[in-house]
Order: sequence, then structure tokens, then C-alpha cells
Amino acid sequence: MTTVGLKPPQQHIGITALREIWVIADDAGFDGCWVFDHLAPMGPERTGDVFDGWSLLAAMAEATRRVRIGCLVSGNTHRHPGTFAKIAATVDHLSGGRLDVGLGAGGDAMTDAMMGTPTPSAKERVERLAETCEILRLLWTRDEVTYAGRHYTLTGAISDPKPVQRPKPPLWLGSSGEKRGLRVVAEHADVWLNAALPGAEIAELHRLSRVLDAHCAAVGRDPAAVRRAVQFRLPSDADSALRLAESYVEAGFTELVLMPASRDDVVAASEAAAKLLPRLRDVG
Repeated sequence: MTTVGLKPPQQHIGITALREIWVIADDAGFDGCWVFDHLAPMGPERTGDVFDGWSLLAAMAEATRRVRIGCLVSGNTHRHPGTFAKIAATVDHLSGGRLDVGLGAGGDAMTDAMMGTPTPSAKERVERLAETCEILRLLWTRDEVTYAGRHYTLTGAISDPKPVQRPKPPLWLGSSGEKRGLRVVAEHADVWLNAALPGAEIAELHRLSRVLDAHCAAVGRDPAAVRRAVQFRLPSDADSALRLAESYVEAGFTELVLMPASRDDVVAASEAAAKLLPRLRDVG
């Protein structure tokens, strides 16, 4: 079964427009509505307004009734996993159990430099991501946690209340390193997320999916247990959008995350995506 989510632009967008988009996503029947987790806008010009992703999720939880919500993806280096576990559980309660937890290894040299925080190596960031996945599971399922990892330590840690979703909210991991990143995905993810940036070849995403299958086999996990997701810019032309979505589904991606094409009027672009939703479901 194919699910379809909406990920509107978040930078340079006002709160009023964001609220309108959340209601559009909820009323239209999208399966998910997503934000991102950056301290500054992305792109060549990294200045301007951008709101905190998890604060927006708390507001979205209250402004919607049925759509699942989440962040694609949270940078793991932004928060200690114990703090992150508490934030996510809170949003899960606010939403009545509608949270999907998106997480990536993180690392943004520009914002790290401006905040005076280190940017670990890619290897260390993936190691930290793996430890965080373990810590989240423990804090969300056990009364008390003592954990001694290479990068994180917990001593008699408690984290209550537990999430509404039991045993834990679904974990979406955005990591595509063939040796280490996809191994972490195979070990911990419910959903593997790919960002299909302009120019990304579907054949390459399909190849990485087969690499993930091999990692799943190596850790004794059924590859079918890890759903495959792709986020991509939605062409403004409906027929082109449907052909692109169909190509991802044919490549084995069952979770489609749409990024509306227009940045000039994101509300109108989101409404256009909502009108296309029934046809997108037929693709699946």
C-alpha cells in the first residue's frame, strides 16, 4: 500500500500560511504532513526566517485531527537523545499517537560554527545515530535505563510518560551510506527515507535499496520490514507529477513525500497537490 505525505517549504514562510497548509493536509486526506529541522534556511542564501521544527510539530498536533505528523529529518547532533526522547513523547501525546519520528545523522558545518558546536566526522555521526536509536527504544519502553555507549552515557535514566504508540512511534531514518548508514537503517528503521534531489537517478535509489536488503539479511531482518520512502519535488504539471510518482512506486518506494513545486504561493501549491491526491493513490 502506498502512502502519500506533504512536506511544504518551511523557510521564509509565515505561521499563518503554515497553519493553512496543515489544515489542507488534514482535510484532503494526506497520510502525513512533515517539517524539517534546520537552524537556518537551506540553499545558497542561508539567511531569513525559519521556525524550529519540533515547536511547529507541537502546534501541528493541536491544529490537525487525523494526519500523521513528523520531521524529515531531525539532525541527531542537535539534541542529546535523552532530551529528544522526551520531546518526541510529548508531541506523540499532543497528537494522540500520530507521530512518526524522522532522524538523520545530522551535521551542518555553517550552523555548527555559528553556535560554537563541533561537527563530528561522518563516521562518528553515524555511530551517534546508531546509539541514539538504541537509547530511544530503551527510554520509550523501560522504566529505568543505564547505558554506556561510545558517545552517550545514561545512568538510571527515566523518561515518563512513555509515548502513546506502543512499543514506540515508527522510526524513519534518512541515511544512505552504503557501509555504515544503511547498516544502521537495517538494524533500527521502520522506514528508510531518501531525498530525491533534482538530478537524482531512480536507478541509483533502487540500487541502494538492494544494498539495504543485503544489510537486512546480514542482521537477520526481513527486508520487507523496512518500508522505503522517497521525498521529491512535485512537478507543477499533473501528468508529469503522476509519471514521476509512478516511477518511484515501480522502483519499490511505498511512501511518497511530496514537496510542492511553487515557493511563491505555498498554500496554492499545497491545494494543487491535494487535488492531485486521489490520482496519486491510484498510482499505488
